[in-house]
Amino acid sequence: MLAPPTGTAALRSPVLSNRRKVAAALITALIASLLLFVPMRSAHAADTLLSQGKTATASSTENGGTPASAAVDGNTGTRWSSAASDPQWLQVDLGATDTVTSVTLNWETAYAKAFKIQTSADGTNWTDVYSTTTGTGGVQNLTVNGSGRYVRIYTTVRATQYGVSLWEFQVFGSTGGGTNPGAGTLLSQGKTATASSTENAGTPASAAVDGNTGTRWSSAASDPQWLQVDLGATATLSSVTLNWETAYAKAFKIQTSADGTNWTDVYSTTTGTGGTQTLNVSGSGRYVRVYGTVRATGYGYSLWEFQVFGTTGGGGTTTPPTTPPTTDPGGPIQGGGDLGPNVKVFDPSTPNLQGQLDQIFQQQESNQFGDARYQVFFKPGTYNGLNDQVGFYTSVSGLGKNPDDVQINGDITVDAGWFNGNATQNFWRSVENLAVKPVSGDDRWAVAQAAPFRRIHVEGGLNLAPASYGWASGGYIADSKIDGTVGPYSQQQWYTRDSSIQGWTNGVWNMVFSGVQGAPAQGFPNPVYTTLNTTPESREKPYMYLDGNNYSVFVPNLRTNASGVSWPNTPGTSIPLTQFYVAHPGDTAAHINAALAQGLNLLLTPGIYHVDQPINVTRANTVVLGLGYATVIPDNGVDAVKVADVDGVKLAGFLIDAGTGNSAQLLQVGAPGSNASHASNPTTVQDVFARIGGAGPGKADTAFEINSNDVIIDHTWLWRADHGAGVGWTTNPSNTGLRVNGNNVLATGLFVEHFEKYDVEWHGQNGKTIFFQNEIAYDPPNQAAIQNGSIRGYAAYKVDDNVTSHEGWGLGSYCNFTADPTIVQDHGFEAPNNPGVKFHDLLVVSLGGMGQYAHVINNIGPGTSGTSTVPSTVTSYP
Repeated sequence: MLAPPTGTAALRSPVLSNRRKVAAALITALIASLLLFVPMRSAHAADTLLSQGKTATASSTENGGTPASAAVDGNTGTRWSSAASDPQWLQVDLGATDTVTSVTLNWETAYAKAFKIQTSADGTNWTDVYSTTTGTGGVQNLTVNGSGRYVRIYTTVRATQYGVSLWEFQVFGSTGGGTNPGAGTLLSQGKTATASSTENAGTPASAAVDGNTGTRWSSAASDPQWLQVDLGATATLSSVTLNWETAYAKAFKIQTSADGTNWTDVYSTTTGTGGTQTLNVSGSGRYVRVYGTVRATGYGYSLWEFQVFGTTGGGGTTTPPTTPPTTDPGGPIQGGGDLGPNVKVFDPSTPNLQGQLDQIFQQQESNQFGDARYQVFFKPGTYNGLNDQVGFYTSVSGLGKNPDDVQINGDITVDAGWFNGNATQNFWRSVENLAVKPVSGDDRWAVAQAAPFRRIHVEGGLNLAPASYGWASGGYIADSKIDGTVGPYSQQQWYTRDSSIQGWTNGVWNMVFSGVQGAPAQGFPNPVYTTLNTTPESREKPYMYLDGNNYSVFVPNLRTNASGVSWPNTPGTSIPLTQFYVAHPGDTAAHINAALAQGLNLLLTPGIYHVDQPINVTRANTVVLGLGYATVIPDNGVDAVKVADVDGVKLAGFLIDAGTGNSAQLLQVGAPGSNASHASNPTTVQDVFARIGGAGPGKADTAFEINSNDVIIDHTWLWRADHGAGVGWTTNPSNTGLRVNGNNVLATGLFVEHFEKYDVEWHGQNGKTIFFQNEIAYDPPNQAAIQNGSIRGYAAYKVDDNVTSHEGWGLGSYCNFTADPTIVQDHGFEAPNNPGVKFHDLLVVSLGGMGQYAHVINNIGPGTSGTSTVPSTVTSYP
């Protein structure tokens, strides 16, 4: 963004998939009927089906309707299917070590050409018992010879463009092979117990190992949760007794560990019965825990007693590796953990606190395309005399439950001294969840795109311009309370949502407010205010906080017709960090996906993440939260992130940077053809940004593709770079910024710039956009390069001709054709002439006369002319 000064792999279509599913089911039924007249293979006749109904996990799932469990449920009308990449795996936990004699694979049409059957004693170290590179699909009966508790199929080459898909994965053999040392001694009573959470102070972890069946441990009402006991020394285990209160676990594991960090399963079930369960186990370790993944009730987990029996001594357990495997994750993956070296956590007593903040800023002040990323956290308390200057790729956040829990008597500052007083490139930085009392009375936050100001209490005024009052073109405020006046001064456009202010001084081109108490009255185009009393729907961004001494992530509830801030006491749900996979740069996509498939949420610590397959989010209500502008780069032309068509996923706080291979899209929410309703629990995409070029050459056909219904896009900047490295019409090509195919999609704070065709292309019904900021691509070499049939140029915001319901408020588009200033753009906006398609307060601007618009929307509205940089406006369409 650089403006002149002013005077003041797509997933399969469900339709196709369902047709294939029906056809395959009919074929399977025919085969089954024929088998009534054909003798079964002797191996199956002699051996037992071991896998049916057991716990199954997978490297990925195509969507929420094709889980791993569907391949072991005995139903040939349900199936597991994976993401469309190699390798993939599906494994089943037999519950004990068994002898395996044969495996039957009942493939859906999407089968594997090359795969292995493998066994394992611990879910980590695997032995091949079958291998082929000439898989045929259909129903394959494979004779094998091996033993293990875990059996999996590991595919390396798909036979189709889709993922791999199995109606059934059946393991046959004979039980036995494990050991049972007998009842043993009660080892756990009175020992140290800890837990992932407690319901309240009256239900501590220690109550489950005190020998008193009148006291109990109970957890928070969320999944997963765990209770562990430290036996004090390594012991050989023989059995575990669980004395459940009414709130029991339907699915859980018993696990052992030598160090309390790396865990091995010794028992697993998805059919827990509650009551008193005595479980024979075989293993050893100093630490033993019950790990609950599915609750049987709406409450947390609750145990009167957790008893571990066995004998002391016996050596350590086999543990998984301490670093993630590169392509072959196996066994349970633990939540929680270290936040890494670039998360800086301060409290009021931290020595040389100002010096540490200054050191980060000195590194990041002008580091526009560098690799360094930082998250600065302030613990609850009062901080005096600080001035935290915020540079590139730096997020500053309070760790309180409410903003006023962190009181900074000082300043949180963004200025533009590094760029000669020009704030138009102050990108990629943020501040969140704290209170600031500025020294001078006004805090300075002179930013451009991708620099959110969220959940802040300013005990004074807020100045959005650089100290020189030079060029400025941002920005975004949400869920914030400013006790004084907000002065945008030279800021050309700005969006403020669900906040409270005492006043607003001026506007240049486009100031938009929704749900802002104290906002100026509607006045566009003079004054340039677009004001909505409420925001139709909003859900504030998830944020980290300290719950006692433990990190948690708070997920605010959905609000409808919102006005004003959500705090204090924001309604929502708290998720302990132990329910997140804490990722670090160097983690592979396969390992991250295994953690997600296991049921963990995802926390991306600051840094750069190269992925060779999409990060696949397939579980409803999953939270993916980035710290310090964690950046995902897709390699070899894969998509960076894919979200299944499920309820309530929350994506927040990270940057996707296109790789050198051409990605079909960087983010895809819902597979093409998704049609489920998520009206009561929409997916949210907040402070998730995309970049093509700038940090180096990058390619992507589309930045974001939204196929699911009922998605809220709350503040994004999708940017095909106009400066930096790897920039040029053919160097960083990208056609579309945002393509919306889903219905009932709402965008609040939509920034999209410089794409080579439509910046926004909207096909879904009943879409809404509140505030849109756009610059048409600077660099088309000539008029012919952007000729769109008979139309000169591609509209910045295109509503498809078939759409009958759509509405937008406060939308602006600017042209600056630096390569050929004679280019004419027919219009900034294009939409069908339909009474259900409505726009309010549109503008187009020619920046210094570098090209012109002929109209504002379709053939309506005056064109731009000359070099005076004066907006042309339409207040109402049609």
